Amino acid sequence: GKVLEGVDLNGEKMACMKLGSKTDAFQRQGQAWFCTTGLPSDITVEVGDMTFHLHKFPLLSRSGDMERMIAEASDKAEEGFSIKLSEIPGGAKTFELVAKFCYGVKLELTAANVVYLRCAAEHLEMTEEYGEGNLISQTEIFLNQVVLRNWKDSLKAFQTCDDILAYAEELHITKRCIESLAVKASTDPNLFGWPVREHGGPMQSPGGTVLWNGISTGARPKNLSSDWWYEDVSTLSLPLYKRLISAMMSRGIKQEIISGSLTSYAKKYLPGLNRRQGSNEPNNRLAPVGLTSPPTEEEQKLFLEEIDQLLPIQKGLVSTKFLFGLLRTAMILKASASCMSNFERRIGMQLDQATLEDLLMPNFSYTMETLYNVECVHRILEHFLAMDQVTGGASPCSIDDGQLMGSPSLTPITMVAKLIDGYLAEVAPDINLKLPKFQSLAAAVPDYARPLDDGLYRAIDIYLKSHPWLAETDREQLCRLMDCQKLSLEACTHAAQNERLPLRIIVQVLFFEQLQLRTSIAGCFLVSDNLDGSRQLRNGLVGSNEGGWTTAVRENQVLKVGMDSMRMRVSELEKECSNMRQEIAKLGKVKGSSTWGTVSKKFGFKMKSQMCSAQEGSVSNQNNTSEKVEKPKEKHVRHKKSLTLDG
Repeated sequence: GKVLEGVDLNGEKMACMKLGSKTDAFQRQGQAWFCTTGLPSDITVEVGDMTFHLHKFPLLSRSGDMERMIAEASDKAEEGFSIKLSEIPGGAKTFELVAKFCYGVKLELTAANVVYLRCAAEHLEMTEEYGEGNLISQTEIFLNQVVLRNWKDSLKAFQTCDDILAYAEELHITKRCIESLAVKASTDPNLFGWPVREHGGPMQSPGGTVLWNGISTGARPKNLSSDWWYEDVSTLSLPLYKRLISAMMSRGIKQEIISGSLTSYAKKYLPGLNRRQGSNEPNNRLAPVGLTSPPTEEEQKLFLEEIDQLLPIQKGLVSTKFLFGLLRTAMILKASASCMSNFERRIGMQLDQATLEDLLMPNFSYTMETLYNVECVHRILEHFLAMDQVTGGASPCSIDDGQLMGSPSLTPITMVAKLIDGYLAEVAPDINLKLPKFQSLAAAVPDYARPLDDGLYRAIDIYLKSHPWLAETDREQLCRLMDCQKLSLEACTHAAQNERLPLRIIVQVLFFEQLQLRTSIAGCFLVSDNLDGSRQLRNGLVGSNEGGWTTAVRENQVLKVGMDSMRMRVSELEKECSNMRQEIAKLGKVKGSSTWGTVSKKFGFKMKSQMCSAQEGSVSNQNNTSEKVEKPKEKHVRHKKSLTLDG
């Protein structure tokens, strides 16, 4: 036979080999085929629902199996008899081609039928013993010299193995196709001298130029990237795809490339993944071409577990959004616990790349009351923290406060802390969310991961607002999760006026807000002193620089205005603190005279009751000095009055 280029039923170009020279002498009438050679038929072959009216000699001269069956049937019947072929690979369609080959009728070998014909020829024993150039040798030549040398034809032949897998395995056809595809996928596609893609792309000449109607245009095709074969292998069934990917992994293809193929295949096999994809991600097909209908839930569940086995557990191989999609689908399909746990672990390894939308996974279980799956997010966070410890993540004991805010190694865990705080704020309005579950997730984030507790304060405030029936002790316990010293000035101002917070927390917030203001004022004084010193130096060195002096004066005025506003705020806070202390003292008179000391202990301050008094007295150093001088004078006057009375 001569190797030519043909076109299959789908319009795809593929190599083919023409066998035989006679014109087609077969005609079909309903469910029967007739040979129109002019001689009456002397044998009937039944293959499934189809009947072939043929002649004995062309069949037995090419097939050992047919020779044996015809001999056995001839002993039982003198004239026309029937033979049933129920197990021939490929069924009636393949036997039609075999019969044409036996009659010497023109026959085209293609990548789509060569596997069927090779297996059928083996089944019918069409060896060289029954004629030179028999069907076994012809199909083997075409397989090895044409099909397996080409990516597109190897893939087509590999797909056909799915229907007759047992026969193809016995003849090692499946293995040869897998090896051919794996070698080509691991080789630079730009080195090939033939078209490697089945779907799309221009045809190329052996020299690599683009072909138009079989004529070389001289134009060079664009270089292909390493993912050129993703679209093609996504048409395979799951068992064949799994074997091909395993072979590619054994050949050392990069895990990033393998993971990319798994992602592409999963998006077509699992319809649920495409419901949440972005608008920039095309959704051409929900299932591989080989599937006549969308996969069942059981098939999807099986595929998810296969993905879990094939996908390496390594950070950054696939996107976090894709992993969340797999986990969400696994929950819906009720996949195995180990499968879901492995997906959670993979997500935990790259949780810093997730978004708030990813974390908001609804509860698919009827046994859980909450709207979102908070427990799953907690487990994912634990995986991230465990990985952070293994990779040498920073801890409060290993670094000081100065390094804490600026260390680049803390960026991932800081991002995760911000993400979890945002998640807590989203789930807080759920009235079914129990306090222990909320507290557990909030407390799981290490203290050093939060430079500021503003996000946590917002989540706690939302939770308190949505759960007004919480007892005072529960409120205090919840508020202990945040550190008042790590609240920004804006958050402190809001918290000081927040009626939902316990009184103890408000007092602490007021105290630390004053400390922040005092620190800011001290910093302003320091800046002012530095500016004064720089002005004197500037006047001594460059007396004629009038423009610099004007700028310095303006800066000084701005600083004074800022300090005046801060002093007013401090004064207001001190009045509030003083009023609060008086109210607490009035409430505690019935319990004893040492009420303020008891209350201060109750509020858990590290400093004693001198806080407010010290704060009130620290506005001006001159006032403190004058009070110290006046106190002895008052004592002296009182002593004189007592002497006069005694006298």
